[in-house]
Amino acid sequence: MRPIDLAREHGLSTQAVRNYEEAGILPPAERSPHGYRAYAPRHAVALRAFLALIPAHGHATAGAIMRAVNGGAVEEALRLIDESHAQLAGDRHTLEAVERALRDLAPPRELKSPRDLAPQREPAPGVTFIGPLARRLGIRPATLRKWERAGLIVPRRDPRTGYRIYTSADERDVLLAHQLRRGGHGLEQIARVLERVRTAGGPEPLQATMREWRDRLTARGLAMLAGAAALDTYLGTP
Repeated sequence: MRPIDLAREHGLSTQAVRNYEEAGILPPAERSPHGYRAYAPRHAVALRAFLALIPAHGHATAGAIMRAVNGGAVEEALRLIDESHAQLAGDRHTLEAVERALRDLAPPRELKSPRDLAPQREPAPGVTFIGPLARRLGIRPATLRKWERAGLIVPRRDPRTGYRIYTSADERDVLLAHQLRRGGHGLEQIARVLERVRTAGGPEPLQATMREWRDRLTARGLAMLAGAAALDTYLGTP
């Protein structure tokens, strides 16, 4: 088989096929006395496996898997695949935690007027201070301040006293962050989730995003099955 024969099946250029060989994604081709590449059916199976692995693991990891297999390091290839499965499982746990948190949340209430920010011993209706909020969730005020520094929560400040004032929307974000932290998720990951909630305008509009998120995870899981089947076929090809 010539490079063009492999390329045509997938709508690739012949240069792409040569690049894949040079990168170790395809095993080395035989060479004619004049230096022309000659590919065997095994190369076609290898190319199909690589292209099937990309939607499941991404281009870089798919390439690393193929290089490991072609180099005889099957255990390394399996380790890379395991890492992708673990990441997918973690993404599923995050999605499920967010969905549970959203079901438990009440619609947020915002401050109605600047008068609500007037200095006072007790917070205005619909807002709370850092101490009562921390006690209600069973966490330390220092934790809330740490989340604020990380950009998870951005409470307003009383213009005269400087006290932090948490609106119902802030409480929603704190509750989400608290539940996700209990699930073992990192601050950067939680910040991305909270940004989605804020961009959507609250939990209700986020439901469509949740469905899209779940659909993407399902598609990736199915792609992993297809990639594993194609790789298994390649491993069994002499």
